[in-house]
Amino acid sequence: MKCDVTICNLLHQRENQKQNIMKNFRVTLILFAIVNLAFSQAPAITVEVSGNGNPILFLPGFTNPGSIWDETVTHLKGNHENHLISYAGFDGNAPIAMPWYDTIKKELITYIKKKKLTNVVIIGHSMGGNLAIDLAATLPNRIKNLVIVDSIPCMRELMMPGVPESQIQYESPYNKQMLAMNETQFKQTAMMMAQNMTNEKDKVDALLNWILKADRETYVYGYTDLLKLDLRKVLNLVMAKTLILGAAFPTIEIAKENYEKQYATLSNKTIEMIPDSKHFIMFDQPELFYEKVNTFLVNE
Repeated sequence: MKCDVTICNLLHQRENQKQNIMKNFRVTLILFAIVNLAFSQAPAITVEVSGNGNPILFLPGFTNPGSIWDETVTHLKGNHENHLISYAGFDGNAPIAMPWYDTIKKELITYIKKKKLTNVVIIGHSMGGNLAIDLAATLPNRIKNLVIVDSIPCMRELMMPGVPESQIQYESPYNKQMLAMNETQFKQTAMMMAQNMTNEKDKVDALLNWILKADRETYVYGYTDLLKLDLRKVLNLVMAKTLILGAAFPTIEIAKENYEKQYATLSNKTIEMIPDSKHFIMFDQPELFYEKVNTFLVNE
């Protein structure tokens, strides 16, 4: 029996429509998967936990891994639950989208709440000190004590006096230059930075390798995030008792003046300057560093 031409055409059209619908559905699924992959990102922090007792969050500086605190952990007196934090884009951790610093801060806040941590001590170096202030200002009822190691609330004010936050942008000639550097050029720049941050020559290679291991965009744009920070405006919200350890660079007198000026509105603080030290105080004066931290924590 022959099919009527009109009916055959309709059946053919319907079959084509079905095929097109299935094709479009498959394309939609693929696009959905791509978009989902693009918007899902790696964690902003990774955490290594050890020990039992009162919780201590160890926050490293820019490019540094959480393991930089291993020696400090072994020299602390008393029983502590140690939370060593590492950041996205550093030490082999996958990078995340910008803004980098704010995402890390939010994830740390979530971590503290989810773990139900209270009476928390935070020991933070450099950028880790910035995060410590931010966390203490946001969670004043959970953060008990801070140890701030060579970190100031507004780095921009020292490096670029008078420059407003609005002028600090990801897209800048300096950032483009840093991103365009080949490996040799970047290594030369990183070496100069590493040499200027410690007096201990045997630690320079470690600092250099951490910089070279960093995701380049995180290194460039993450530093831009830090330049935009001005935590002086939240210091009055910090209730935690705070020990600030400052490096004697370029001189103790100049450095101390900067600390006193920038931390002026932080109420419950002690500022102590560590002689013969650069940015990595725990490398340059380890025994004195451990003594200061232990004395501060034991007296609490």
